[in-house]
Amino acid sequence: MTDHLSSRLAYMEMGPAQRATLSANSTLIRSVIGKALDRFYTRVRATPETARFFSNADHMRGAQSAQEKHWGRIMDGNFDEQYYQSVRRIGATHSRIGLEPRWYVGGYALVLEHLIEATMARTPLWRRLVGAFRPRAAAALPAALSKAALLDMELSISIYLEEEQVAREKAVQALDEALAALADGDLTRQLANMPATYASLERSYNHTLAKMQDMIRAVTAGSQRINGTIHEIAQASDDLARRTQANAASLEETNAAVSQMDSRSSNTARAAQSTVARADQAIATVDDGRSVAHQAVEAMNRVSESAKGIDTVIEGLDKIAFQTRVLAMNAAVEAGRAGEAGRGFAVVADLVSALAMRAEEEAGRARDQLTTTQAEVVTAVDAVMKVDGALANISSDVGEVHALLGTMAQDNKAQAVAIGEVSTAIGAMDRGTQQNAAMVEETSAATRTLEQEAETLAELTSAFRTDAAAAPARANGRHPIVSGVVRNLPAAAVSALRAPN
Repeated sequence: MTDHLSSRLAYMEMGPAQRATLSANSTLIRSVIGKALDRFYTRVRATPETARFFSNADHMRGAQSAQEKHWGRIMDGNFDEQYYQSVRRIGATHSRIGLEPRWYVGGYALVLEHLIEATMARTPLWRRLVGAFRPRAAAALPAALSKAALLDMELSISIYLEEEQVAREKAVQALDEALAALADGDLTRQLANMPATYASLERSYNHTLAKMQDMIRAVTAGSQRINGTIHEIAQASDDLARRTQANAASLEETNAAVSQMDSRSSNTARAAQSTVARADQAIATVDDGRSVAHQAVEAMNRVSESAKGIDTVIEGLDKIAFQTRVLAMNAAVEAGRAGEAGRGFAVVADLVSALAMRAEEEAGRARDQLTTTQAEVVTAVDAVMKVDGALANISSDVGEVHALLGTMAQDNKAQAVAIGEVSTAIGAMDRGTQQNAAMVEETSAATRTLEQEAETLAELTSAFRTDAAAAPARANGRHPIVSGVVRNLPAAAVSALRAPN
């Protein structure tokens, strides 16, 4: 038994007795392990995250057969070097293919559950009866199975983590060496033989390195072409200077024309200000007219209301007069019939008298109402006259505004002349600018300072070592440009990068 296993077995208290229990029941366990693994691989096949590790059904059957043999070594209870190497191969394989421990542990849970249920179901009846009185003896086999399975899982996961750490350290070391070479200007040092987990990193880095080589070669060739254009740039610059002087003269003429236009604009502004003031007065006058018109409307409304009152009073007078005539007629008739007894009709006479008085009062009210109406009509007439005066004022103000607008028109005409002069000057500037544009186009392709910049650039690019033989091979191909951002590295990777070599 190796040291790797003895310390683990001692810690979980799996001594000779429990290993003997496994060995004694190995035949029973071997008879049920097949169905347990069938159940496990059925789950593997139905789970996309685990099924992807197998290319076909034969591949999966081969893995199941190998695992059944491994469980046979577990059931022997020896836990020797042969068993340990078998576990190492399993853990290394899990690391190589990227199988996460959670799927491995979950699968073992299914296998262990089936083993315990199946072995308990096949235990003879007399042993079950004995187990009822001796629980520890009844639990011996399930306990041994559980410890054996947990030991196997722990060893496999530990080896998985060790392999992951080795792969990580190898990748970090290779990347550190490549980056160090890159810092020294060596663009030929590529990543190679990286662990499978870091294959994408290897491809991305090498593609980026190839793009950098292409860029350096392109910059070098460009700097050489720049050196050939320096003489042309000097001649174009001299010609551009002469044309710039000619443009300066045109600018002086433009300045004079603009000054004249500015003076005219000032006059226009003053006229506009006066126009605004007159317009304000006109607006105020219109407001007054609106106020007067409003008063006239109110007066006419009052006249209308007074007329309505007169109609009511007249109607009341008509009714009273009619009743008075009727009562008077009745009083006369009754008085003639009654004779001395007609004194009783004195009441009727009183009523007639009262109605007559009421008629007089209504007539008085009618006269008062008419008087009021006449006064309101006079007021309305006065208001209308005021409106007429306000409109006359508006007409006068509008005439003055018209005169001011005429003045502004003259100033605008003068401005047009000045603008024409500006247009002429701008035309000259435009022709000169077009000529300058041609010169600038030549100048943009080359400048005097490019000579020094090209020399500096050549010195910088000469510090890089590129793979000249690789350039023709990439002429017809494309390397993807790395466009993503660098994500945060794991803490373990950061520590490894910072650790001294």
